[in-house]
Amino acid sequence: MGPADGSLDFATVIEQFHDLATTKHNYRTIIVDSISKLFNTCIANEAERLGDKDAFGASKKPAIAFMRRLVAWVNRLDMNVLFIAHSKSEWGVDSKGERAEIGQTFDCWDKLEYELHLALEIYKQGPSRKARVRKSRMMGFQDAAVLDWSFAKFSELYGKDIIEKASTAITLSTADQVAEIERLLEVVKIDPADVEKWKVKAGAETFAEFTTEQAAGVISVLTKKLNPTK
Repeated sequence: MGPADGSLDFATVIEQFHDLATTKHNYRTIIVDSISKLFNTCIANEAERLGDKDAFGASKKPAIAFMRRLVAWVNRLDMNVLFIAHSKSEWGVDSKGERAEIGQTFDCWDKLEYELHLALEIYKQGPSRKARVRKSRMMGFQDAAVLDWSFAKFSELYGKDIIEKASTAITLSTADQVAEIERLLEVVKIDPADVEKWKVKAGAETFAEFTTEQAAGVISVLTKKLNPTK
């Protein structure tokens, strides 16, 4: 899907991830190219909306909130997900203690790298391309290692069977489950902060985005609090 289909609108992109996570299909991989353009378009639109009121990074807040939602759906989605980002200057402190350009980094939400299992910096070296491992939670990719950038090499290290396996859809909570949770929350005293923790753990914004298993777990906890002797 391209810009005319909503590829530069976070809400539309997140809706696509939601649909791919909850329906049966034959797709294996999602590539967002580029996540930089999606993120920065959102910032630009908000900056234009705020006008003179855009101060202290206010225009970045919606884009960051959308990125958190998108990452939550990535974590729930049984597919390969690749974010392609543009590069930008990385700033730090040099040996003299002065602010200086110390290299290149990705152009997107600065916390994105922490959320990913693997982050690679792709660069050209002579006639070929290389991939430097910037961050890895995967055994096949050692931190700071440099490898030839090709699908053959990547699939060898990542696991071709993992890349090509069929995805499994998740089943979201039913309307009855959501109604029961809301009913119980009206009669059981629960700290709102605890409710938010449940949502964060589930990677969901609302109880309608919980899986049936997660919703059943919440109902069980609330029911026990309502009837502690049972």
